[in-house]
Amino acid sequence: MMPIGQHMANLRRKGGLGKDPQRAETRAAQLAEIDPDWNCPWPLDWQRHYRVLGDLVDADGVLPHIAPGVIFEGDDVGKWRWRQQEPGTWKMLSAEQQERLTKLGIKTPEAPTPAPAPMPVTKGPSKAQQAFQRGLAALAQWVEREGHRPVPRGHSEPLGVEGEAEPVVVKLGVWVSNTKSRRDKLTAEELTALRDLGMEWA
Repeated sequence: MMPIGQHMANLRRKGGLGKDPQRAETRAAQLAEIDPDWNCPWPLDWQRHYRVLGDLVDADGVLPHIAPGVIFEGDDVGKWRWRQQEPGTWKMLSAEQQERLTKLGIKTPEAPTPAPAPMPVTKGPSKAQQAFQRGLAALAQWVEREGHRPVPRGHSEPLGVEGEAEPVVVKLGVWVSNTKSRRDKLTAEELTALRDLGMEWA
């Protein structure tokens, strides 16, 4: 038996295709022939759900209505499908992810109706919210590369951040531990995002 999941995780790691650049390029091309998204830039969990919906569209020509609670191979694909359309989730997706969902028939979320009375100007995300989103992005990067292996307490994850010339180092092991200890203070959306990345304690 070939542990294909672990094998693919190893190939996605830096240097996983070998030290010889020409051989690595050949191997990458061979993998792309099998699946162009073998090393997609977004979390594998997202890609897995997307492929399930893509297969349905390929089979039927249109995306059928999938209610939350519809499970496929242990994943709630219905809940995932409708969450992608939520404005907060949609904003966090890359342009290519949004384009792929649109082609499947998942519409861009409508902008909320403006309030009738003037509202005070609200500030952007708080520092705590920004720190959570950065930690979540680092965790998604870890899961994509390492699978659902526990994050060592002392591990730091370099994360590319828009507007920053150098990668930002996230103390991911400490962040996971601290987030777990204060999980009762997290929002339902934050807990769901953590569960999607395999954090069972969420």
